Amino acid sequence: MKNLKLKMKKGKKQILSKTKAVRYRSSESGNLFVREPHDLMTYKEASTWASEHIRKNVSPSNIAYLVQYGRINKYGVNGTSKVSKKDLVDYYKSYNGYREVSWKEKLGDDVNPVLSFQQYTEAETTKHVHRLHPYKGKFIPQLVEYFLDNHTDAFKKEVYFSQGDIVLDPFCGSGTTLVQCSELGLHAIGIEVSEFNALISNIKIDKHDLVKLRNSVNTISIALRRFLSNSHTIEFEQKLLEELYKFNNKYFPVPEYKHRLKRKEINEATFGLAKEKEFFPIFQNLVKEYKIKLKQDSGDKFIDIWYSDHVRKEIDFVYREIQKIADENTRQILYVVLSRTMRSCRSTTHSDLATLLEPITSTYYCTKHGKICKPLFSILKWWSFYANDTVTRLGIFDKKRTQTFQKCFVGDSRTIDLFSILGNLEPEFTKLIKKDKISGIFTSPPYVGLIDYHDQHAYAYDLFEFPKRETLEIGRLIEGQGRVARESYVKGISDVLSNCKKFLVKDYHVFLVANDKFNLYPAIAEKSGMKIVNQFKRPVLNRTEKDKSAYSESIFHLKSK
Repeated sequence: MKNLKLKMKKGKKQILSKTKAVRYRSSESGNLFVREPHDLMTYKEASTWASEHIRKNVSPSNIAYLVQYGRINKYGVNGTSKVSKKDLVDYYKSYNGYREVSWKEKLGDDVNPVLSFQQYTEAETTKHVHRLHPYKGKFIPQLVEYFLDNHTDAFKKEVYFSQGDIVLDPFCGSGTTLVQCSELGLHAIGIEVSEFNALISNIKIDKHDLVKLRNSVNTISIALRRFLSNSHTIEFEQKLLEELYKFNNKYFPVPEYKHRLKRKEINEATFGLAKEKEFFPIFQNLVKEYKIKLKQDSGDKFIDIWYSDHVRKEIDFVYREIQKIADENTRQILYVVLSRTMRSCRSTTHSDLATLLEPITSTYYCTKHGKICKPLFSILKWWSFYANDTVTRLGIFDKKRTQTFQKCFVGDSRTIDLFSILGNLEPEFTKLIKKDKISGIFTSPPYVGLIDYHDQHAYAYDLFEFPKRETLEIGRLIEGQGRVARESYVKGISDVLSNCKKFLVKDYHVFLVANDKFNLYPAIAEKSGMKIVNQFKRPVLNRTEKDKSAYSESIFHLKSK
C-alpha cells in the first residue's frame, strides 16, 4: 500500500489515485476500510447487480436509500460515489432462500413460499389504483390473482374460476378483489359495512372522465394557492426548511450519522433529544415572526385535535371547493384525494404516522429519518401530489380493466339481500346472477380484536360526515380477543357465510384469508354448513421495518358439505 497516493481532504471520504485498491476513512470515526476496485460499483451498476442477485427490481434510488439510511457504506465523494458489492451481499443475505428457510423453522414445513410474493416490489404490490388510499388490513393483488386466474402449479392444482364467472367479496374493504376481477375478466360484487370503504372501492373500479377530473384538480389547486397567498404559511415553512437544512447538515450528516448509530458511537435517545431542544428556540422565533397559530381553539373530534390551525383551514377550504363541483363522480374522487391528503397531514411524527401517539405541533428528533423533522403546516404539497397521482393511476387501470361488472354495496353481509339491491340498480346483471348464480367467494374477513375499521379513517368521517356503522363490525377492536369476543366472531363470520351461500352455485369455491391464531375457522366452517378442503399457509415476509417477527396467514378453501 505504500506506493499508493492518498488524496487527503479533511472531513471527506478519501480515494486512492491508483487502481489497485481504494481506502475509505470515515470523517466521524476515523475507521479505515479497504476495497478492491472490482468490488466497487456505481449506483446504476449496483442496481443491475442487486436486481439479478435477489430476483427483484432494484432501482438506483433504492441503492441511494440504503446509503442514506446507513444500511451500506458509500465510497468516494459526491459525484464519484460508489458502493461495495460485499456490503450489498451482506445486506441482501436474507434473500435467495435464507429467509424462507429461517421462517420455515418458525412457522412450520407447511408454509408455501410461493405465496410470499417477495419477488414483487412495493410498486408492483400497490400497482395502479391499489394505492389510491391507505387502508389497514388489505391483501396484495398478487394473492388475489393467484387464486382467481387460470394457472395451476405444484400448490394450486386446479382452476377455480373462469372468465365471465361472478365472485363475491362480503368483506370488501378497499376493493382489491373487485379490481383484480376486473383485470381478469370476472364479474364481482362487494359488500362493505363502512360507507367510506365502499366509496374507496367504487372510485377504484368505476369509469371516470379523466379530462373533467384533471380540470377540476387544476381549478382547486389554483384556488388553494390563492388562499395561501393571504397567509404567511408558505414563507414560514420555506424559512423553517432552510434552518433545518443547515442544522441537520451540521449535526446529522448523511450517511455518517447513521453509520455512527450502527456502530453505537452515539446514544441516539440522548443526542437526539439534546439537539431537538437546541433547535427549538429557532423554531419558536420563526413562529412568532410569521405569526403562525399552531393549535386549533377547541373541539374534541379527531379533525379538531390532530391538525394544526392553518392545515385545518386549508382542509375546510378545499372541501368547500369540491362541493361546488356539479359532477358527482368527480366530487367523489376528489373526496378520496382530500382524505388521502388529510391522512398525510396529521400532526404526528413520521415514525408514528400509523399509530398516532400524541399530536405534535413543533419540530422534533425523528427516529425514522435520523434528524430534526417538522410537522406539516400546509396541505398544498400533498394535495397536488395525490391529486395528480390519482389521475395517473386511474388512467393506468382504465387500460387494464375488462368489460365486466363490479360494484361495492354498503350493507351487513349477515343479512343483505343481493337480488333486492341489485334489482334496483342493475336489472340486467341481476338476471345474470339469478340465472348463473355466484361462482364463489374470495375475501379477507376482519381479525378478532385487531383493527377498528371505522376509526382508521376518523378524519374522513369527521369531515364528510358519513354515517358510522362500527357496531356492525365483526371482531371489533373494542371487544378484545377474549372467549366471549371469539364466540361472537365465530357466529358473525358463519352468519355471513350462511347468508351468502344462498346466492352461490352448488359447487362453489370459498377462499378466506385469515391469520387463525385462535383456530376458529374449523368451527366457522362447521356452523356455516361448509367443510375446509384445503389450507394454504402463506409466509408474510414483506412487513414494516418495525415488525420483523415471523408471521403467516392461511388461505382456507371451503366447499359445500
